[in-house]
Amino acid sequence: MKLQPKRTITGQNLKKNMIGWSFVLLAVFMIGLFYFYPMVRALILSFQSGSGNNLEFIGFSNYIRLFSDPVFITAVQNTVLYFLIQVPVMLILALFFSVLLNDRNLKGRSFFRIAIFLPCVTSLVAYSVVFKYMFGPDGFINIMLINMALIQEPIQWLTDSFWAKVTIIIAITWRWTGYNMIFYLSALQNINPSIYEAARIDGASAFTQFFKITIPLLKPIILFTSIMSTIGTLQLFDEVMNITGGGPGNATLTISQYIYNISFKYTPDFGYAATVSYAIVVMVVFFSIIQFKVAGDKNA
Repeated sequence: MKLQPKRTITGQNLKKNMIGWSFVLLAVFMIGLFYFYPMVRALILSFQSGSGNNLEFIGFSNYIRLFSDPVFITAVQNTVLYFLIQVPVMLILALFFSVLLNDRNLKGRSFFRIAIFLPCVTSLVAYSVVFKYMFGPDGFINIMLINMALIQEPIQWLTDSFWAKVTIIIAITWRWTGYNMIFYLSALQNINPSIYEAARIDGASAFTQFFKITIPLLKPIILFTSIMSTIGTLQLFDEVMNITGGGPGNATLTISQYIYNISFKYTPDFGYAATVSYAIVVMVVFFSIIQFKVAGDKNA
């Protein structure tokens, strides 16, 4: 049996490799500079304390401090509550709207698609300010509920701890439902209509078609949107900052807002802020793994 000679990199192959690297080298450098370097630098910073040039190495003290920090624990509880309530509600609504607006017999589909998607392209600050006035004591929501005789006196949407959380959940659900709907809608349009025709011929009801055909075929997209929504909710900042300011007290405080407070509002402690930010990383990984397991992904 004749042995094959080892392949060697000729001048032409080397030139092709250099040309290929010349296209991606800048992108690789920029990704490393603006993505990986800050991540590594933040990890190093989490083992330090102080701000500016007055940083000192303190080992795992910041991580130990997390478990005895009542404000951090409150922020985690609030953030997880938003995640557990808002994400399922938002994804169910997005799936419902996508199935509804995928019906070819529905008139005005384009208008309703744009109307539901439009909130996610509005300014975060602008819509948060609008929600703050809408849910104020003399805002549109209270006036409407009183005129409908559903309540006798204005609900304190922004100053009551329970209703403030409800306001935040309503706000982020309103903004991001349309964003997820677009993913489901595009996936539905890629499903072969003959599959549903065969199911109808076999006598399958619309309910059966939805749970036996639509949901299984959309499982990869549902997993993707749930993970992206998890990441977004665990990083929630703008709505809370602009609508309630984290109040009343710390009733609506999120982890991201606590990081901001530690860095810029209180006495700056960038090391502890970096530690809290890595708590978000751990939570994202934890919940993502759970979602992969629930979805039955073999690569999880």
